[in-house]
Amino acid sequence: MPHATQHADAAADVAAADLDTALRGGPFHVALRAAIAARGLPLQRVQHHLSRYGVRVGVTSLSYWQQGARRPQRPESLRAVRALEEILQLPDESLIRLLAQSDERSARGTAGRSYRSLVEATDVLDRLLAELDAQLDGGLHMLGHHERVRIGARRELAARESHHIVRAHQGGVDRFVAVHHGDPGCAPERMTVHALDNCRTGRVRWDRETGVLVTELLFDTRLRAGDTFLFRYGVEDGTAGVSREYVRGFGSAGGQYVLQVRFDERALPVRCHRFTQHSAAAPRSGRQELALTGRHHSVHLVEPRVRSGVVGIGWDWE
Repeated sequence: MPHATQHADAAADVAAADLDTALRGGPFHVALRAAIAARGLPLQRVQHHLSRYGVRVGVTSLSYWQQGARRPQRPESLRAVRALEEILQLPDESLIRLLAQSDERSARGTAGRSYRSLVEATDVLDRLLAELDAQLDGGLHMLGHHERVRIGARRELAARESHHIVRAHQGGVDRFVAVHHGDPGCAPERMTVHALDNCRTGRVRWDRETGVLVTELLFDTRLRAGDTFLFRYGVEDGTAGVSREYVRGFGSAGGQYVLQVRFDERALPVRCHRFTQHSAAAPRSGRQELALTGRHHSVHLVEPRVRSGVVGIGWDWE
């Protein structure tokens, strides 16, 4: 199979060249992603190698790191970065140096786009749901979800509102657990959840480090299997810095999803686009430029029937 061998060798050469470029210029998450790709290691294997160094890092966290969702900051996370340099056969301090540069750029307000992705599989969300004795599905199937996001005058994620149309696929359902994932640096304890239609707020839990907030939305009725139900709620955020995208993840296929992002007239982006991903760790695809509407300064996307994966809208500031 000489042709297959030549193709594999060429691919390896390209991966090595990409890694060399990324290690020289960064940023951290690009270099990490290139290093993992060059070694041909799935994230589960990377996690396994880290455990042999006595470092515990979840697969979702590794995915966040290589996509730019989060930067390793805790002492345990920094230990993981140093271990990754050995596991991925990188020069000493190569990733740590890029991480320091990323932190410096972030402090100056020039960090890359924040990445908001599916958090359902994270240990944090599992823990918060367990505290509420709840499951993410909760016995409801989504028929429709219209989400409105508001970006404020400081370019921050100011608020969002969600209108759900659901059908119960089991009897006795009387609540929905809403999940909000703020931008990096947010303070979930300062956020406010508003029950707007056909529900009321119950218990609220949050995790400061990951910016995840979960809350019960209690219905005034118990649904029978097959019943449909409409409810609406909102989250006042505004606790983080500059926002650059909004992402919604879906664990399974469902009904229609509509996302609308509206910008304050005092802070308008120079361009907007939509994108999709097959998973939080997969490369982005389906990029399509979106034009701001005139008077309302908004953009939107419509998915007639969602599939498992991620959809979102990103924007660039001057």
